[in-house]
Amino acid sequence: MVEEVQKHSVHTLVFRSLKRTHDMFVADNGKPVPLDEESHKRKMAIKLRNEYGPVLHMPTSKENLKEKGPQNASDSYGHKQYPANQGQEVEYLVTGVALTADTKIQRMPSESAAQSLAVALPTSQARVDANRSTPAGGEYRHPGASDRSQPAGAVVMDSGNAKNSALMAKKAPTMPKPQWHPPWKLYRVISGHLGWVRCIAVEPGNQWFVTGSADRTIKIWDLASGKLKLSLTGHISTVRGVIVSTRSPYLFSCGEDKQVKCWDLEYNKVIRHYHGHLSAVYGLDLHPTIDVLVTCSRDSTARIWDVRTKASVHTLSGHTNAVATVRCQAAEPQIITGSHDTTIRLWDLVAGKTRVTLTNHKKSVRAVVLHPRHYTFASGSPDNIKQWKFPDGSFIQNLSGHNAIINTLTVNSDGVLVSGADNGTMHLWDWRTGYNFQRVHAAVQPGSLDSESGIFACAFDQSESRLLTAEADKTIKVYREDDTATEETHPVSWKPEIIKRKRF
Repeated sequence: MVEEVQKHSVHTLVFRSLKRTHDMFVADNGKPVPLDEESHKRKMAIKLRNEYGPVLHMPTSKENLKEKGPQNASDSYGHKQYPANQGQEVEYLVTGVALTADTKIQRMPSESAAQSLAVALPTSQARVDANRSTPAGGEYRHPGASDRSQPAGAVVMDSGNAKNSALMAKKAPTMPKPQWHPPWKLYRVISGHLGWVRCIAVEPGNQWFVTGSADRTIKIWDLASGKLKLSLTGHISTVRGVIVSTRSPYLFSCGEDKQVKCWDLEYNKVIRHYHGHLSAVYGLDLHPTIDVLVTCSRDSTARIWDVRTKASVHTLSGHTNAVATVRCQAAEPQIITGSHDTTIRLWDLVAGKTRVTLTNHKKSVRAVVLHPRHYTFASGSPDNIKQWKFPDGSFIQNLSGHNAIINTLTVNSDGVLVSGADNGTMHLWDWRTGYNFQRVHAAVQPGSLDSESGIFACAFDQSESRLLTAEADKTIKVYREDDTATEETHPVSWKPEIIKRKRF
């Protein structure tokens, strides 16, 4: 009796299985499909499910999934669909596509388009992609979904699978909150030069400052009152650089007459000449710890001079165009030059050779400034202001927004970076974050043309409470911090926005 019941149940199961198989392969008109076509379609359905399932069965949107529910849909070939997670809302991640803010994200492709894409893919590659993009239990976020909270350009996969960490896009960097700095305001304009004021320097005692001009004179001014104290003549062309020594009562100057002069300020006359440059000398700097003077020239070289013997210690060759600026420091590298050939070079002072060449800028580098406390520096060019880290010149960040020919840079210990440009604009930045907290465009003096609006040099005094600029309207302008400003009256208009970093 038991054996008869078991036989009856087995026959029942077989009959039901055959009936389901028959129902599965009946066409829309109710006629059974021939056996060979039935077998072929069955094999194709299994093949598509195994090899192209992740591609074929991606839902077009969350709304469609809700409408369809867990039922299996049919594609254009009449094949059954096999969704990976029935009855659940599934979102798929599109991999291998670099999404940016400018990319127009489109809806998912139609099923027929997805199937043609799957057929075009190599079999092995489809399997690899399927394995990489379908972790068990994972939820996928489609970049075009309406409820996505990630910023444009960030593709995030909420997987929890450590093996797929390499596929996760890096989080877009955001600017940290900048330090608040009071705004600077103009409080004095000093006139006296008869030509463009091309360079400026403050003496170590903070009693006076010196300027050089296109009128071929060097003038010394009282810092407190702004009155002229002394005029020095001797250059026969524009004076392009001045600096006061911290180790001796000497003033050094250079100009477009190819001359480099050392002035004794006790006698107010030239005591040394440094001969060797073949063209206009654009800038100079003194080494902070040893008696060495470095000059840079339009002849594409920088020269190192022994201050006492006037001997040329090294000729720094390597730039292919005029060297516009040079800076010295006690640490390595001790010399940094910026050139019109768009490069910055870090030099070995002992060997007189290049240590590192930085080629990130696309236009002339006319200004370089060293931070007084940090082991970093900044360079100015019409394309960008860039910050770098010593000793190897590692790139830190771009300071974008000052779209002009930047002639000068200066920075104080409080982290205020000032950039002055050829069009008379001056931007003030927070050094750490690169936040531009103030923009200044001082009016030209009466009697000057609007085209004579340009800043050629700027410098902080020794107390860093005053900022001096040398300008094309033949004046020196003095700025100081606004004492009445507070964080409430001048708030930082900053938001943790995504930083759009440019390639350099």
